[in-house]
Amino acid sequence: MSSGSDSCSSFRSSLKRNIEELFEEVASKKRAGVMFQGQQSAAALLETLRNGLNSTSYIAPDKAALRKAAHSLAELCKQDEFIDEVVAEGAIEVVVPLLNAGGGAARDQQLDEGLGTSGASMQEELDKELCFILGLLAVKPEYQTRIAQSGALTGLVRLLKEHKLTTITKPQPGSGGVARRAADAITNLAHENVEIKNMVREQDGIPPLVGLLEAMDVKVQRAACGALRTLAFKNEQNKNVIVDQGALPTLIQLLRSEDSGVHYEAVGVIGNLVHSSQHVKLRVLEEGALQPVINLLNSDCPDSQRESALLLGQFATADLDTKAKIVQRGAVPALVRMLGMPDVSLKEMAAFALGRLAQNMDNQAGIVQLGGLPPLLELLESRHYNLQHNAAFALYGLAENEDNIPDLIREGALQRLEDCKEKLQVQASKDCVQKTINRLEQKLRPDNTANLAAAKRALQSMVFLLRSNTKTVQQRAAMSLAKLAPDEQLKAIFIDKRGIDVLLDMLMDPNISHRLHRDAAAALLQLTKKLDAHLPVVDQLPQQPGRAERSVYLGDEYVNNPTLADITFNVEGRKFYAHRIALLASSEAFRAMFSGGYREKDADSVDIPNISWNVFEAMMHFVYTGQLDVTPDIAFELLQASDQYLLEGLKRLCENAIAQSLTVDSVMSTFEYSEQFSAPQLGRRCLLFVLEMYDEVSKLYENTKDRPFYFDCLRRMVPCLKDSLYCGSGPIWDNTAPGAAAAMGLSSGGALPQAGALPQAGAGLLAGAGVQAGAGVQAPTEQLRNPWVAGVRPTGR
Repeated sequence: MSSGSDSCSSFRSSLKRNIEELFEEVASKKRAGVMFQGQQSAAALLETLRNGLNSTSYIAPDKAALRKAAHSLAELCKQDEFIDEVVAEGAIEVVVPLLNAGGGAARDQQLDEGLGTSGASMQEELDKELCFILGLLAVKPEYQTRIAQSGALTGLVRLLKEHKLTTITKPQPGSGGVARRAADAITNLAHENVEIKNMVREQDGIPPLVGLLEAMDVKVQRAACGALRTLAFKNEQNKNVIVDQGALPTLIQLLRSEDSGVHYEAVGVIGNLVHSSQHVKLRVLEEGALQPVINLLNSDCPDSQRESALLLGQFATADLDTKAKIVQRGAVPALVRMLGMPDVSLKEMAAFALGRLAQNMDNQAGIVQLGGLPPLLELLESRHYNLQHNAAFALYGLAENEDNIPDLIREGALQRLEDCKEKLQVQASKDCVQKTINRLEQKLRPDNTANLAAAKRALQSMVFLLRSNTKTVQQRAAMSLAKLAPDEQLKAIFIDKRGIDVLLDMLMDPNISHRLHRDAAAALLQLTKKLDAHLPVVDQLPQQPGRAERSVYLGDEYVNNPTLADITFNVEGRKFYAHRIALLASSEAFRAMFSGGYREKDADSVDIPNISWNVFEAMMHFVYTGQLDVTPDIAFELLQASDQYLLEGLKRLCENAIAQSLTVDSVMSTFEYSEQFSAPQLGRRCLLFVLEMYDEVSKLYENTKDRPFYFDCLRRMVPCLKDSLYCGSGPIWDNTAPGAAAAMGLSSGGALPQAGALPQAGAGLLAGAGVQAGAGVQAPTEQLRNPWVAGVRPTGR
């Protein structure tokens, strides 16, 4: 955020504080029912002042009457609703000339020994009330220029100059109140008004204000600082005059004032002086402002804490050396404490300062080690956009240092950055968060050889977190590595070192939060897609058993062709002509049927009781050609047939065809079919579909009674994913878990079947029409209902 806007808002706070006590006094009197009983009208009061202005005799009793009228008018102006009426009655045209006339009259009466000092004292009281009136009128911007052009600055500057510093050990009686009211009036007149700021400088109003900084009266000091703060805001010429008049040494000493109002206003003046002015900033640092400003971070005044944090953020842009000094001198612990305070403005300025300091590599590590990371992540999720942006900028800086990466991962920074990225209110904040994520990726994937060693260290530190005894740290590390780790390292991390087990355990855990479960699903999906480029995972048709040695394709023209046919199949009462040589070469099941000890060996005709004509014809088409376009209407029945006859290539085609048509409603029941027909690749595709459509699928099973079924399916799907990530060099995981056994078609306590296991010789391969060769699963005696018939897809429970 802009420090200029911060200074402006701080000034408004200061201005408000200058007058809110007065308005609160009025309000309390109103509530008590004692306000302005018998009060004179603005017109009557102004008439009294106007008569005094035109009077040829200017003696003490007249001043008393004028002072009383001016005081009553000031009380009236404290009420915002009366200001327009007072101005309309001609207050500006009366008060300004009366203020300017007071200078000569006061001097005349000081020479009149008969009056002593009473006349001068009464004149000061009148001037104080007149200044107060002008300050109250100037609160409304529409009257500022009118007051200034009426010549008010002449009288106000004169009153500033008349205040003489005679002691530094105790408050000075007399004109201190006048000077304070004059300074306050200038503050209100010049607020956000460039023309009046220039007029004050041109009328030589800045030197006496700088002189008032030395006043013993803290109220005068506050008023002088407030005026200088206003005059310095976004006005380079005024800044230079203030500095040239020697204000800096005194302002820096005021930072150590015992009065909170004084050091608040003083740090505000310095903040406006250094804003967008590099040369002034360096001059302020040379004068020794750094340590007093850091000390104010521990002040009891929240306003001073806020302003000092803002100023330190500005100092941090001076040079790299200053960034380091700010941290070395103890600023970070105080700034981190401010991040946890309830005051939003304190959090905002602390995050702003830390963001500037975090542009230094050593500071980045120091901020994290001093506890700055967790509160910054919290602020990123704030409802205030300035807090969000300042926190995002600070986190971007912290991510530059590879030594911070383990801490960022341990605190779940990556997941929180991803989660809040689209929720941020300002596009600049979203961009900053994305750049932080990109920076983390670049730390592990350097684009030049110079950073390879640092990248290796960062990756090793992340992998080491997988050994943590804290489950949450393990989970965050695994999810972060799935996104950030170089692709060529994924197999070593997740397969060889079993890092994937952390993510799979999260996926199967019904006790973790929905958000964490969703993050695990997203990480697994991302990881699987990356591993596909390095592992033979999906969509690769296997070589048929024995096909390499006996590759025989008779061609499509011989499908159900009686020419040279030597075997007939009876399917749904129709004859299907086939050729033993094509069947023998297609699978172990047909080879055993016609060359083993089964009764079909010498038969001329074989009954096929459990397969429809369309499915059998499609299966034969694959046997004769090695290819087939599997249509949805027969995909499930064809999957069953391919499993029964050990046609692995056809099974893979069926798995892919079914996987292409998965829906949120059908995925779970489809997975159960994949288990029944020993189709692990389809099971894997079901799991990937669940990961990809996580929100939709999990919502379907969000009901309490459906959750056990949902997680039971996930537990049974996991072995399919593990097997598909297996590279073929031997088993990596223990597949004896109940879910794995179910996926392999084993009953509890059963042994793994041998590939191509067949019924005993002599029994008849198709006897009973229920044995599924090689599956290890007993099929039902009646034909399995095909959910694709008549366009009905399988649905979840």
